[in-house]
Amino acid sequence: MAIIGLYAGLLGLIYLTLSFRVVSLRRKHGIGLGDGGNADLQQVIRAHANFSEYVPICLILLSLLASIPVNLLALHVAGGVLVISRALHALGLTQESGRSFGRYWGTVLTWSLLLILSIANIILFIAF
Repeated sequence: MAIIGLYAGLLGLIYLTLSFRVVSLRRKHGIGLGDGGNADLQQVIRAHANFSEYVPICLILLSLLASIPVNLLALHVAGGVLVISRALHALGLTQESGRSFGRYWGTVLTWSLLLILSIANIILFIAF
């Protein structure tokens, strides 16, 4: 489980950065709640929210895999992919309102990881 702590910590730092960006723009534009129709604030709020929507389920699935004898390299790869995919997505979403390299590949990698982790947990449940 210590491996999961490493990736949860890294993801926590990304989440804190995204949170700071939201608060900074709220202060800059004097917006206490919501986005006030500000397009820049909408983007950083969505990047923050999207991160908080995907990371918990991926960490839960990863933690469940870590609770049984599983290849440590596989856990590191999955944790690394999660950190990279979420960072790519957040950067892509906050830099462009439409399509971007980071947003596309962040989504593809996150969804692929979510699918793989979900299937692995189901298979391991059936196997035990």
